Amino acid sequence: MQRCSWTGNDPLMIAYHDTEWGVPVHDDRKQFEFISMEVMQCGLSWMTVLKKREALRSAFANFDVQKIALYDEKKIELLLTNGGIIRSRRKIEAIIKNAKAFIKVQEEFGSFDSYIWRFTDGKTLEYPGHADGTVVIARNELSDTISSDLKKRGFSFLGSITVYAHLQAAGIINDHRDYCFCYHH
Repeated sequence: MQRCSWTGNDPLMIAYHDTEWGVPVHDDRKQFEFISMEVMQCGLSWMTVLKKREALRSAFANFDVQKIALYDEKKIELLLTNGGIIRSRRKIEAIIKNAKAFIKVQEEFGSFDSYIWRFTDGKTLEYPGHADGTVVIARNELSDTISSDLKKRGFSFLGSITVYAHLQAAGIINDHRDYCFCYHH
């Protein structure tokens, strides 16, 4: 079975690729988990985040935005002592800030899912050259647009490159290679 080469031979990376990455996400909690993981990944390897995923789920109330939005300075200080997570004050504060902004988006659009998928009319996009590997990018006009809109809505740590990674993970952009068995999911 062939898969995208970035998975390497690591079982954790393979499981993530085979069961989650690029599968269209329509669950708000999962969207927020993916966004938060992308925030934590900034400047680090994806493997680092995957290895800390269970600790992050525990530390961030299974990515329940209502609970995270209530985190205060005392909770931030406690999280900074948690060796199981990425202990970056700026990233922890960004996740809390993003939870508050996420709730506002849910209130305005009915769900974050409705908000994010409206940028593609509810369809997964594929760009020419991505599937065969002739075009490899880390951001595009769509991620620029969404990143800008998210920033206006109060989100942080979600620049265009981070948003592009989220769009890939959440199946909004199909960036599986055409030889990968997940390409047609």
